[in-house]
Amino acid sequence: MLMPILQIHSEDMPAYAIVCGDPARAEKISRKLEQARELAFSREYRTFVGLYEGVQIAVVSHGVGSPGAAVCFEELIRAGVTTLIRVGTAGSYTADYPAGSVIVSTAAVRTDGLTRQLVPDGFPAVADIGVTQALIEAARGQESTDAATFAGKVGVGITVTLDAFFAGVEEIPHRKYKQAGALAAEMEIAALYIVSTLRGARAGAIVAIDGFADSDLAAEYDPHTDAVGQAVEREINAALHALVALARQDQA
Repeated sequence: MLMPILQIHSEDMPAYAIVCGDPARAEKISRKLEQARELAFSREYRTFVGLYEGVQIAVVSHGVGSPGAAVCFEELIRAGVTTLIRVGTAGSYTADYPAGSVIVSTAAVRTDGLTRQLVPDGFPAVADIGVTQALIEAARGQESTDAATFAGKVGVGITVTLDAFFAGVEEIPHRKYKQAGALAAEMEIAALYIVSTLRGARAGAIVAIDGFADSDLAAEYDPHTDAVGQAVEREINAALHALVALARQDQA
C-alpha cells in the first residue's frame, strides 16, 4: 500500500524507525546502516531503510513542528512501523544540562496546537516505558565508556513541546515549566507520543541540547559547535542501539 504523503510502500517498511526533523540528518544516520537505500524524498519527508546489527531499521525525516511531523508518524504507523524513536535537538531549561548534553524524554508538556485537536487537554503525552528504558541504558552506556570525551551529561525527564521557535508578543512561560521540573523544550515530541498512543505504536525520544531556552541562561545561539555535534552523534548511536535491543527482546 502506498502512503500518499511520504510516498513509501508499506511492504518496504520495517517495524522499527528513527525519526528526525532534518532530511540531511536522516541521510547522515542512514550512512550508519548496512545495505542502506533511499525509498523516497517527498516534501520534508525523506525515507531510508537498511540494516543495523542485523535489524532492519527505517530512518525518516519529519520536518519542523508538530502538524507536519504528525503526518509522518501517522503514515509510518499505517505502513507497519510499531516502534519509533525521535532524535533531535532541544533548548535546555537548566544549567545542569548545557549544550552538549543529551536528554531522554519521559513525557512531553503539550503546549502545541496539534495534539489539542486529537485528544482532550488533560490527556498526557507519555513515552513508552520499554523504549525509554532502552534509550536510557544505551545513552548512559556511552556516557560511562566515553567519559573522557563526554562533554555533557545524560538527563532523563519531562520535555516541553512548543509551536513557536522565535519569540513574539506573547511570552512563552518557560520559567513556569522549569519550576515545575521540565528539562528542555523542542517542537515535536508531544505529537509523536500522542499519535503513537492513539494508533497502538510505542515511541520514545532523545534530544541533544544545543542551547538554553530559559532567558535567564540565554547565550548566543549556535547549534553548530563541536559539543552539539558530538551530542547529536551520541543520541543517534543511542537510538540505534536501543532499537536493536528492543528488536532482540521482541524476538526472544
